[in-house]
Amino acid sequence: MSGLPLPTLPAYSEYATMAHRFDRITTDPARMNGQPCIRGLRLTARRVVAAVALYPDRDELKREYPELEDEDIRQALEYAAECIADEILALDAA
Repeated sequence: MSGLPLPTLPAYSEYATMAHRFDRITTDPARMNGQPCIRGLRLTARRVVAAVALYPDRDELKREYPELEDEDIRQALEYAAECIADEILALDAA
């Protein structure tokens, strides 16, 4: 034995980490054309994000969508943010 430490594998793969973080976001090819939905409901994550913009008052939002829970809303917003890629654009030197 050389005394060198053995390499360690990450605790989670990137996919497993995202699946754990977004446990309320589900996809099913047979439901809503495979779009990400909230807990298997016919309510897409995109619709939840749009509803948050339309109903800034959470009480009004929950009256319109009584099946939504606070964690559903939080995960839909975080999922949307995760899907928007940060890009660094090179500026042309003039």
